Amino acid sequence: MIKPFPSLQRVELDPATFLSERGEIFTVFDERTQDSGNVSYGVELDARRYFVKTAGRPDDNTSYLDHTGRVSLLRNAVKLAESSDHRALPNLHQVVESAWGPMLVYDWVEGELIRSSIDRVRRLTVSEVGHLVTEVYDLHRELARLGWVANDFYDGAMIYDFRSRRVHVIDLDSYHMGSFTNRMGRMFGSSRFMAPEEFELGATIDERTTVFTMGRTAAVLMSDNSLEREPFRGSDRQYEVIVRSCAEDPDDRFQTVAEMYAAWVGVQDY
Repeated sequence: MIKPFPSLQRVELDPATFLSERGEIFTVFDERTQDSGNVSYGVELDARRYFVKTAGRPDDNTSYLDHTGRVSLLRNAVKLAESSDHRALPNLHQVVESAWGPMLVYDWVEGELIRSSIDRVRRLTVSEVGHLVTEVYDLHRELARLGWVANDFYDGAMIYDFRSRRVHVIDLDSYHMGSFTNRMGRMFGSSRFMAPEEFELGATIDERTTVFTMGRTAAVLMSDNSLEREPFRGSDRQYEVIVRSCAEDPDDRFQTVAEMYAAWVGVQDY
């Protein structure tokens, strides 16, 4: 793995100052593009592009998490990245501590956020969008095997390159190692992807929740967000897989992501 900043473990500068001294910042993602409180940078260094994610300014407490909470999620993202080298995850090259907390230095990946390009995604051939969904499922099969439970996954966490037909999954900072209890009531996330237990105080969030989220992923990418048969572009057998995955009662769903994945690939006809 390349270390863009060899031998560096900590700098006393803020990320923007440090990065601009070392390379060229070609884009910034801050409160103008998202409301997490994080500030991220596209940086070119030695003819390579990187995505550098930070927890934002320590004095910025305007988002739903304070700086301490945002730093904690970034450290969780490091654990997830170090646990899996799945091809759908951008490579995490290095973590450098700064005056704003950790800077996570990832590969820059080409493509468009699916959230912003959903109409174009829905115009892909059935085979193309089917392969996209299968790749996302394969990643989550791997993460579930490692013990990770999905949390706050949605179409803004997928980048799709329409030229190479490749998907990358990003911003999995909130994924949880092992099952846990919903202590919020309405949890963070897009309701289009959320399971009933993510709205229920005291409910268990586990691998079956991930199964539901994956079922909803197909409903968003291959249909019109609904679970109606008519708009779903896949086959009847694929439709049966996502309907079972999105059962209201977790006991009625596939009990593991691996089981759901096997059912999904078992009915592909392309």
